[in-house]
Amino acid sequence: MQAGDWAFVLDNVDYLLTGAGVTVGLTLAALAVGFLLGFPAGAIEVYGDGLLERVVSTAGVLLRGTPIVVIMLMLFFVVSISQSAFVTAAVGLGLRSAAYQSQIFRGALQSVDEGQLEAARAVGMSRFEAIRHVVVPQALRRSMPGFQNEFTIVLKDTSIAFAIGLAELLTRGYDLFTQSGRSTAVLEVFLVISAMYFVLTFATNRGLDRLADYYAIPSGEER
Repeated sequence: MQAGDWAFVLDNVDYLLTGAGVTVGLTLAALAVGFLLGFPAGAIEVYGDGLLERVVSTAGVLLRGTPIVVIMLMLFFVVSISQSAFVTAAVGLGLRSAAYQSQIFRGALQSVDEGQLEAARAVGMSRFEAIRHVVVPQALRRSMPGFQNEFTIVLKDTSIAFAIGLAELLTRGYDLFTQSGRSTAVLEVFLVISAMYFVLTFATNRGLDRLADYYAIPSGEER
């Protein structure tokens, strides 16, 4: 490691921080898409039947079994859903996240005792009202650990947007050490990028830990 290479990286930290901002924005957008599609999909797999349930289940299997880079390339170069690499990456990551989030929420919904649903029906609630007001609030709380893991995975998977030219953190790091005469700064650039990913991952995990503790379902056991 050379002092000149470290000086070069430090002089361009603001450039990398801008890429980190894109990474955070892309993560949040993808998770939002994933939640908006994944939660209903999980509910359909638990409470639905017939054609709709089979379509949702099959779509989830296909998305989980397809590499995210293939999804992004298909959306950008084949389907061309948008000329914006950010929008395409957000949709691609969101669709794949939805497939995994659906399983997180499916498990959380199934973990709520069936007796609670029956009790809600017994006091006059419709099936939909019982699911909405009794099952869903508990399921969302119980899904926090799984969602936390998904958040970390999506955050790291944003680096794959490199494949469609989005200038997120990894792409900007690559741009730095491929500059003329800067090939010796590869290690320094990747150490700084790795540190940024670690800080983002650590901070979001600690924040979600606190959120999970705050919304934990009270019980007789130690929380």
